[in-house]
Amino acid sequence: MPSLFERKPDGTGLVQRLRSELGQSLQRRLNGIEYFGTPPPPVGASARTLLHRRGTLSLYHYQPTAREIYRVPLLFVMPVTHNADIFDLTPGQSLFEFLLGRGYDVYVINWNAPRASESTLKLEDYVLDFIPTCIERVQADTGVQEVTLVGYCLGAVLASLYTALHPKGPVKNLVCFTMPVDFSKMFFGPLLENTPLDIETLVDGNGLLPGQVILRAIDLHRPASRVVSRLRLWDNMWNERYVKAHRMMARFDAETLPLPGAFSAQFLQELVVKNSLLKGGLVIGGKAVNLEHIQASLLHVVAQFDSLVPPACAAPLVAKAASTDKEELVLPGGHVSLVAGPAASTRMWPRLDQWLAPRSV
Repeated sequence: MPSLFERKPDGTGLVQRLRSELGQSLQRRLNGIEYFGTPPPPVGASARTLLHRRGTLSLYHYQPTAREIYRVPLLFVMPVTHNADIFDLTPGQSLFEFLLGRGYDVYVINWNAPRASESTLKLEDYVLDFIPTCIERVQADTGVQEVTLVGYCLGAVLASLYTALHPKGPVKNLVCFTMPVDFSKMFFGPLLENTPLDIETLVDGNGLLPGQVILRAIDLHRPASRVVSRLRLWDNMWNERYVKAHRMMARFDAETLPLPGAFSAQFLQELVVKNSLLKGGLVIGGKAVNLEHIQASLLHVVAQFDSLVPPACAAPLVAKAASTDKEELVLPGGHVSLVAGPAASTRMWPRLDQWLAPRSV
């Protein structure tokens, strides 16, 4: 960037620089007024139909946009702390829009905030009830028995557990984004080994772990991240595209869903403290679950600069799976920027399409 005092012989360099600074300052003020005075931009614009709803569970079918559709449908499993809007931010920045345009039949397991009556839900309910129910609905809707499960973060954990318990199908392909496996490699792993956490002290009167508690726990791995984010926002407040993208991403955090208290306690004890995805010994509904039983074609997309689920935490999935067709794909990006936003549309999405296309016929 040229210095303010680097001027051309006729002085126009200084004048142009001053005009640019003044213009950005004015735009920064105007965008700042809009930022604090208007609601966030809408997300989730892709047309969809609700196929099934039961409490915290919703199953959606997204309207196909291509003339020819791949035979094997995609069934996304969202992390239980978030809904599907992160994959459908806005036209041009929507993974769902991209996949629909490429000819995929997209179904999504989406989550609603659990009610007090659902505070006792556990891993068994998600893996042995919710996912099988949705697969049956997709099979009935498409007339195709095989499915591709696509899971993001904790959604990938649920999808992988289901696939491990059903090695003979119906899952033809398993795609995971940033799935944690070795929880000792996450920022809170060593901390919880020395300082046990009692979830019961954190749940609210409805028996739920509040979304804000989850968000604050995630913030612990990068305490200054929100301050830095706000400073960058102010510095780029003149840039309308930056402000819009920031607001959409901030909405993803702000809409963090609460978790059933029983699920939270079980997840903490079995997957985090015992590290049973890595070490084995996990039992769900009386059934032993082992990642070595996964036989479906497997793609694990890992974010190179993910501070929440670092590559070392994610790496054991492909190593453990018994699949003969398996791949770990490490791409530049963070936990969210890997899957959503302008960089994802040029880095991850085309690679995902290349992997899925020959396996979806």
